[in-house]
Amino acid sequence: MVCLCGSVRFLAEFDAASLSETLAGRIVLSVGSHRQRDEDALAHLTGAGRAAALDRLGELHLRKIDLADEVLVINPGGYVGESTRREIAYARQTGKGMRSLEPLMV
Repeated sequence: MVCLCGSVRFLAEFDAASLSETLAGRIVLSVGSHRQRDEDALAHLTGAGRAAALDRLGELHLRKIDLADEVLVINPGGYVGESTRREIAYARQTGKGMRSLEPLMV
């Protein structure tokens, strides 16, 4: 079982990785939507409600990492944002295997 982590700015890459991993016989855990960024999906929320929803999504993604055997970091061009850095640190702390599209510089 693999958990995809990375910036949701790379939705096409998430979708491609999800398909590739699935075809390789792996169960894939991923972001909530490959069709739109979290910020866009939550555009109907404002202020504290929006912040709380983003926090819940971040916490839920850590639980997905808990379930996975390994993490695949979606990092075209080597880009790793703040929340992805947190997820990488968490995965390392919990002893998860790790792969990435590009070499990790964190």
